[in-house]
Amino acid sequence: MLDELKPHLVELRKRLGISVAVVFVMFFVCFSFWEPLLQWMIAPLEEVLPAGSSVIFTKVQEPFFTAIKVAFFAGFILSLPVIFWQFWLFVAPGLYEHEKHLVVPFVFFATLMFLSGATFCYYAVIPIGFDFLINFGDALFTALPSIGEYVGFFTKLLIAFGIAFEMPVITFFLAKLGLVDDKTLKGFFRYAVIFIFIFSALLTPPDVITQFLMAGPMIILYGISILIAKSVNPASEDQEEEEEDFEEDEEKTKKNKNTEDEEDENDIG
Repeated sequence: MLDELKPHLVELRKRLGISVAVVFVMFFVCFSFWEPLLQWMIAPLEEVLPAGSSVIFTKVQEPFFTAIKVAFFAGFILSLPVIFWQFWLFVAPGLYEHEKHLVVPFVFFATLMFLSGATFCYYAVIPIGFDFLINFGDALFTALPSIGEYVGFFTKLLIAFGIAFEMPVITFFLAKLGLVDDKTLKGFFRYAVIFIFIFSALLTPPDVITQFLMAGPMIILYGISILIAKSVNPASEDQEEEEEDFEEDEEKTKKNKNTEDEEDENDIG
């Protein structure tokens, strides 16, 4: 078994190595202009800070490590096309010949959706979320946010929204490979909504508004994913009929059980 896994592990190491190398190259490029990047990051925070408040640092090394975080984040974003390309090359050996030609659409749309999610987070979620958090209790407290904590929280939110917006792209290729269809996604919808709200609660600030700002688009994206799966890999009519028959049988079983329970109660009475 280890002999069978060894070529895959070697290939995985190669793809990860290339991705990490590109991220490091982009990191050194971005480190040379980390200050304007940081200014772009803190712009939404500065807009909601009360008069007289400013971003501070509490540790001697905090500005330097913040600059490293900023450069790594920017380098990661710039490296996304290469990262997605390397991921595709890793899974490509298991695909059919006609499926391997989808590498360009995959890289393009995966990058586009990630950036769309990050953009939505930057312009919609962060201003509302931080306006609530900063101004909550402003009569009692003075806001002096730490730059290191803010940048860490900012990058986590943008990456979370970027990953969340990948849902339609992932669904398209899973449906293309025949792993999911629209019927499967429809049946999982109620559970998906629960997972989406849990995911949103874990990754957004602790207020209902920003949680809904993440959960709402994700539910819409899930609906779009169902339509994508239906167009790419629709459930067969036989499968639908089998599922309908199964549901009818379940309903009949429940009715029969309820009838038997009522008869037992009458007999006891």
